[in-house]
Amino acid sequence: MSSKAGARYAKSLIDLSKEQNAVEEVKSDMLFFEEVVGANSELEAILKNPIVPLDKKQGILEGIFAGKIHAISASFLKLVVAKGRSSILFDTAKQFVQQYNEIKGIVTANVVSATELTEANRTEVIALVKKELGANEVLLKEKVDANLIGGFILKVGDKQFDASIASSLNKLKKEFAN
Repeated sequence: MSSKAGARYAKSLIDLSKEQNAVEEVKSDMLFFEEVVGANSELEAILKNPIVPLDKKQGILEGIFAGKIHAISASFLKLVVAKGRSSILFDTAKQFVQQYNEIKGIVTANVVSATELTEANRTEVIALVKKELGANEVLLKEKVDANLIGGFILKVGDKQFDASIASSLNKLKKEFAN
């Protein structure tokens, strides 16, 4: 679930980090923030809980991230919490990385295959996605699902290409049923 506010905050943070020539550092910070909060549901619950005092949230974030993130990122976290918008920080971090990737032409491709991909398969999928979408870089997220029997399913954004044997068998079943 992404919010419009999260997207706006992320855009503002990208603009600010561009002005300060710290886009790469802030992107690393947002990935780090996303990883920490994503791995700690209690932290996410605290950030989203309106009952927890703002200074308490501020103290927790400073305790975790002080000295580990760029000054721009630290100031940003502090500002968002001070404005009482800490509930959208996790979403803002995700939105920042997504907007960064769009600017840089980086595409995430999710591949679900029946068996683990070989290096040749990976290279082929990356080349195909780059060619079809004009991407500069492709981040490949792989998952193995033996239920596919063979082949693969490739998802990039809202596009999906299904070349699995299980899918083909289902199509055949439907055709025979008709």
